[in-house]
Amino acid sequence: MSDPSPTPGLSPLVWRAGVPLLVGLTLALLPAPAGLPPHAWHYFAVFATVILALITEPVPAAAVGFLGVTFAGVFGLVFTPAQLASPAFKFPAETLKWSLGGFSNSTVWLIFGAFMFAMGYEKTGLGRRLALGLVRRLGGRTLGLGYAVALSDLVLAPFTPSNTARSAGAIYPVIRSIPELYDSRPGESARQIGAYLMWVAFATTCVTSSMFVTATAPNLFALELVRKATGVEVTWMQWFIGFLPIGGLLVLVLPWLIYQVYPPGIRVSAEVPRWAAAELAKLGGITRLEIIMAALVLLALALWVLGGPVIDATMVALVGISLMLISGVVSWDDVVGNKPAWNVLAWFATLVTLADGLSRVGFIDWFGRGAATLLVGHSPIFVLTLLVALFFLLHYMFAGLTGHTAALLPVFVAAGAAVPGLPVRAFALLLVYSLGIMGVLTPYACGPAPVYYGSGFIARKDFWRLGLVFGLIFLGTMLLIGVPYLRVVAP
Repeated sequence: MSDPSPTPGLSPLVWRAGVPLLVGLTLALLPAPAGLPPHAWHYFAVFATVILALITEPVPAAAVGFLGVTFAGVFGLVFTPAQLASPAFKFPAETLKWSLGGFSNSTVWLIFGAFMFAMGYEKTGLGRRLALGLVRRLGGRTLGLGYAVALSDLVLAPFTPSNTARSAGAIYPVIRSIPELYDSRPGESARQIGAYLMWVAFATTCVTSSMFVTATAPNLFALELVRKATGVEVTWMQWFIGFLPIGGLLVLVLPWLIYQVYPPGIRVSAEVPRWAAAELAKLGGITRLEIIMAALVLLALALWVLGGPVIDATMVALVGISLMLISGVVSWDDVVGNKPAWNVLAWFATLVTLADGLSRVGFIDWFGRGAATLLVGHSPIFVLTLLVALFFLLHYMFAGLTGHTAALLPVFVAAGAAVPGLPVRAFALLLVYSLGIMGVLTPYACGPAPVYYGSGFIARKDFWRLGLVFGLIFLGTMLLIGVPYLRVVAP
C-alpha cells in the first residue's frame, strides 16, 4: 500500500510532520475552554500533537513519545504557574522525575517481559511446532484447517504480547504456504482456500488479543491508564474471566461463521496434513530447550493466575526471563539485541508519562465533568453502551491500537466515571476489552492487518466489507453478553 499524501508536491515527511505540528500550534494559540487552566490547555496541545504524530509517523512511534515527553518536561507544562513560581520548587529535579517516571512503571516492564517470552517461543521453535501440530491433526478439511489456525493463535496468545509477532510473525508464515498446495493464489483463485484462511487468521487474532491481558501490549497500557483514572485494579485472571464468555464463544464459532459468510471454494484439504507432517519431520524430535520453554510458560501462567497474593505479575515475568537466561533458552546478547522489545519499552514508558500528564493538569477531570453534564438524564446502561460503541467505532480514525488507547481511553473513562450510577469497573473492562477486537475494522487498524491485506488473498473491497461485518459482530457480541455478565462478576 502506498502512503497517502493529501498535498501534491509535498514529500510524505513534510505532511507527516507538518499536520501534527500545525494542529498542535493552532490549539496552543486558541484560548483555553471555560473551566480549564491555560497551562492544562497548552499541555493538551502537546498531547494532541503527539497522538497525531503517532498516526502520521514522521519518525518512529517511540521517538514521537520521546520527543513529546522531552518537550513537555523542558517547559514544565505539567506544573501549575504557582508551583513553578515557588522558591521551594526544584524545577530541574521535578521535571526530570516526571519525564522519566514511565520507565519505573511495572506495567511497562511486564510488556517487556512478555516480549522476551515471545522471543523464547521463536528461538526454541516451540511456537512453530505447536502450530504445525494443530494443522496436521485438524487440517483434513478446510473447516478443520480453519479451527487449527484459530487454535494455534489461541495457544500462543497468552504469552505473545504483540499480535503482530504472534499472527504476522508466527501464524502467517505457516499458513501462507498452504494455499499454493491447491493452486490458490492472490487474484482470481484466492477464494478457493487462501482468502478463507487469511481472514480466519486475522479475525481470530483480534479476538484472542482481547481474551488475554498479555495477548497484546496496549491491553497492559490500557489497564495502567484505567488504574490511574479510577483506581480500578484488574488481575490477569480477572481479565480472562471477564472476557471468557465473549471470547470463548467467538473463538468457538469464528471459523464456522467465516466459512458461511466468506466460504472457500475448496472444502477438503487432504494435502495439508501431509505437508504439516513433513514440516514437523524437518523439525525433528522435541528438543531440551523446547521442553524447558514449555515448562517456563506453564510456570508463568500458573503464577499469573494463582500467585497474585505472593508475587507481582511483573516479577513473574522477570523470574521467567532469568530462568530463560540460566537455562540457555536465550542469551544475554539475545535480550540486548531484541530491538522490538526495547523499542516498545521506550514507547510505552513515554506514553504512560504523557497520559499521566493529562491527569496531573486536570484535563481528564474537566472533560469527564463536561461529558457527564451532556449525558445527564439518560440511564447509566444506555450511557455505558453508547460510550463503548463510540469508542470502538472511532478506531476508523486510528492506525494502530496504541495511539487510540493513549488518545481516547482516559477521556472516555473519565466521561463514564462521572455519570451517577454507572458501573465503573464493568464500563472500564468493556472499553479495554474492545481494544483487541476493534483491530478487525480496517487494513490499518492493528499490526497484523497490513500483512494480511498485503498478502493479496483478500480483495480490497472484501477487506473493508468483512471488517465492518465482523467488527459489528464482535461489538454486538461483547455488548449483548458482556454488559449483563460484567454487571454480575465485575459490578
